[in-house]
Amino acid sequence: MSKNQDSTRERRDWINTISLEHVRRGVEGGFTQADHGKSTRLSRLQAGDRIVFYSPRTDYPDGEPLQQFTACGVITGTDVYQVEMTPDFHPWRREVAFSACFPTPIRPLLGQLSFIPDEHNWGFTFRRGLFQIPSDDFDRIVGAMGASALAA
Repeated sequence: MSKNQDSTRERRDWINTISLEHVRRGVEGGFTQADHGKSTRLSRLQAGDRIVFYSPRTDYPDGEPLQQFTACGVITGTDVYQVEMTPDFHPWRREVAFSACFPTPIRPLLGQLSFIPDEHNWGFTFRRGLFQIPSDDFDRIVGAMGASALAA
């Protein structure tokens, strides 16, 4: 276990805001990235934490608008790791065990999610990229996605 991890802390729940195309690559490879490959926020996650993916667009930066929760899973492995995608791009990743689920539009859930303080400007919340959410909200989202195995 890395020196940054505390094995006694409670499980946390997260949202990672990334395009559908990047979600698909992560599902295929069993990983997630955040913040354009930086390790800073990824290092806050620990094995056993749950994560759901919100995709504002089909691709980054110019894909079609999507506004759906597109995947979910549990963080595995013990730490972040780095890969070489190109000679100039070495993103950091976390391993994820993805669960079966259905893409789910966010709009029907807006009034039910406590981490969204303003339903009219709800999209602003997701500009944070990777962020922690309350467990009740996580359970509501994955329930809507049909991923009941992840609900507490």
